[in-house]
Amino acid sequence: MWITLKICLYMSFNYISAASVLRSGICQLQGHFKLNGMFQDGDLILGGLFEVHFLTVFPELSFRMEPEPPYCEQFDKASFQQAQTMAFAIDEINKNPNLLPNITLGYHIYDNCVKLGVAFRAATALISGTEESFSKLNCVGPPPVIAIVGDPGSTHSIAISSVLGLFRVPMVSYFATCSCLSDRKKYPSFFRTIPSDAFQVRAMVKILKHFGWTWVGLLYSDDDYGIHASQSFHKDVQLFGGCVSFSEMLPRDNNRRDIQNIVGVIQASTARVVVVFSTEAYLLPLMDEVALQNVKGRQWIASEAWATSPVFHTQRLLPFLGGTLGIAIRRGEIHGLHEFLYYLRPDNNPRNNMVRIFWENMFGCSFDARGREVEGEKKGCSGQEDLNNTETPYTDVSELRASYNAYKAVYALAHALHELTQCEEGRGPFSGNRCANITSLQPWQVVHYLQKVNFTTGFGDHVSFDENGDALAIYDVMNWQPSSDGAIRVSTVGVVDEGATAGKVLTLNEDKIFWNFDNKKPPWSVCSESCPPGTRRAMKKGLPVCCFDCLPCGDGEISNTKDAIECTTCPNEFWSNPNKDLCIPKEVEYLSYEEPLGISLTTASLIGTCFCALVMVIFSHHRSTPVVRANNSELSFLLLLSLKLCFLCVLLFIGQPQLWTCQLRHAVFGISFVLCVSSILVKTMVVIAVFKSSRPEGKSAMKWFGVAQQRGTVMALTALQVLICTFWLSTASPTPYKNSQYSTSKIVYECAIGSVAGFSILLGYIGLLAAVSFLLAFLARNLPDHFNEAKFITFSMLIFCAVWIAFVPAYVSSPGKYAVAVEIFAILASSFGLLVAIFAPKCYIILLHPERNTKKAIMGRATQNK
Repeated sequence: MWITLKICLYMSFNYISAASVLRSGICQLQGHFKLNGMFQDGDLILGGLFEVHFLTVFPELSFRMEPEPPYCEQFDKASFQQAQTMAFAIDEINKNPNLLPNITLGYHIYDNCVKLGVAFRAATALISGTEESFSKLNCVGPPPVIAIVGDPGSTHSIAISSVLGLFRVPMVSYFATCSCLSDRKKYPSFFRTIPSDAFQVRAMVKILKHFGWTWVGLLYSDDDYGIHASQSFHKDVQLFGGCVSFSEMLPRDNNRRDIQNIVGVIQASTARVVVVFSTEAYLLPLMDEVALQNVKGRQWIASEAWATSPVFHTQRLLPFLGGTLGIAIRRGEIHGLHEFLYYLRPDNNPRNNMVRIFWENMFGCSFDARGREVEGEKKGCSGQEDLNNTETPYTDVSELRASYNAYKAVYALAHALHELTQCEEGRGPFSGNRCANITSLQPWQVVHYLQKVNFTTGFGDHVSFDENGDALAIYDVMNWQPSSDGAIRVSTVGVVDEGATAGKVLTLNEDKIFWNFDNKKPPWSVCSESCPPGTRRAMKKGLPVCCFDCLPCGDGEISNTKDAIECTTCPNEFWSNPNKDLCIPKEVEYLSYEEPLGISLTTASLIGTCFCALVMVIFSHHRSTPVVRANNSELSFLLLLSLKLCFLCVLLFIGQPQLWTCQLRHAVFGISFVLCVSSILVKTMVVIAVFKSSRPEGKSAMKWFGVAQQRGTVMALTALQVLICTFWLSTASPTPYKNSQYSTSKIVYECAIGSVAGFSILLGYIGLLAAVSFLLAFLARNLPDHFNEAKFITFSMLIFCAVWIAFVPAYVSSPGKYAVAVEIFAILASSFGLLVAIFAPKCYIILLHPERNTKKAIMGRATQNK
């Protein structure tokens, strides 16, 4: 209720005041702000806001009386140089007959004391004026200021530009870098001659990327400048693959406990690189604590707000801040500024009290007649002290950066006003093709021309603004090095130019960089070492992406780059090398003639062939003997020929599979074995027929199973196998096939059978003939001794069937080339079994017991005669 009453009373008072103003026609100034400033009159006035003091002291609020105005402490001579640079630029423009002729510029410059409250009061004083009363309520004539140069702080610029933007009052900052100020909807009349933080952050990330620093700490001030810069930094660091080890905000109130906690975080972190977005005011207490706790071994990366600040260039901070790399705004040269700074003299005008404060701080004196007690009584100031005998940041023009930006800001406004005055009536840019009138100039008209400014400074730098009011992005890379007196000096070691061609944006002279480490080399700041080729990164749970383990790629996978996220699978016919960084052709495996197994099987095949040939020679030489002639010698020779083919067909199974070998190997194998088994079958049938013909009731048995019938039976049985093979090869022919199923690391080169049914019929037919032969031989095993060949046939077929029955599971379970070796072994074993079982006894008689190779012995009559 009381609050509502107070609001009503306040609004009533304002209404009465406004009504009285309307009745009187005079606007009365309600009060004065106690501000430090500089003043020069002119036809058009430019406002200026500068950080001349570091600290602002606010009095205690009793809420019983109007509080005393705040006052500022810790005079900054470098910032005062920036303010004087604005005064110099205006003086230089007024003397230039080619720029704004017949128009004199003036200035009102105020100190913001690095506090938003003071800065806002100063901006209010600039746009409202300082006259006690104002009677021109119809707004005739120019406003108190047509534009403001400043504020250097991003937070201040955001607040002030939000208000000035409503009235389209142009504001050209020389040091506010927050990327948020590029928003034209929120800040339509804001411009700046310093690049946005978006460019600064990218420049700093390029330095981190150049040195491979992927694990960094981040400190930022508790203001818009620090907060927005840190947000942009987090995004850009992640884009290049870096990580932030810690992110700490510097306290606004310089609380020592908070600062100690931040130093503790820096010491505990494994990051060797610390990036700082802050102004000197926030950073000074932290650096004092860093020196107090002796925190060394850190590589500091400075933002442009403190990269060249002389307050840190002391002998005490050299062991800790030496080697700092920083981004600094472009250095410039301003001819005549040095002499102008020395020409400065104080006066008694209260609106120029900033000069008097500077004079007192420069010479340690006081203009106060009563004097003041500060560690002893100060001497009085005469105003005639000689600045030529001083060496301070105020007179140092070797590193003009912020001052150079302030200089460009003033000239940008001057060129905009000059273009405005050059407008031809009827061809103007405003409604009705009208031009602006310099006597009734409106700030929004200046904004129009300021957006199109385009000129080159005396130093050769191009000045223009993009659609967001941002300047061209170019930075110097600074390095803090030991000076001759043991303090710190700042040296330029590179350039970051966003306008340069790709690959040349960052240029560094690494030989000039001072590294504050024992090895005098750049530090190594990574959470985890890079994963070499042949490995992949595996993220550690709960840690940033820069912290990872390196896991070797699996078999058949490679990575040929560092820090690979995933391993790449090799193509089908390729495999990873032992280092897992290259795909090489898979080893092609087949049963070759060069390997021991192939050599052994080939040797066995040739030995078997030779044995067959030897037996044929023996049988041919003794072809007239009873042992050879018994049971049709033609069948014996046919059987030997088929066995020789069985031994030789093995050679088709060895060597790299070709189309013709794949087609022939099983066909030759099938036909050879059918010829062999059918010959044995007919021999068995001959044995049975001979036995039957020896009996009276079977004398005609041999009549119906003579030589022609025997030969025809063998040919008929073999012809059927030939038909089976022909049909198989014509419908689904075996082909060479690269099989990767047995082993992923190698290719098994084999013959695909084409048709399982065709191969099964081929083997089944051989098995059928073998089974019939075995059955008949088994039934004839008890014939009289002189027909004992049936026993040998039984034994040979028993070996044959046993081998091929054992072949099936062995073949199925054997991988790759060993399956071929099993098939070859079965062919050789069965062939040797037949050769030995059938022909060894006969060769034994022929060679070792020729006395038994007679017709009587064969017929069993020799025994009977005895």
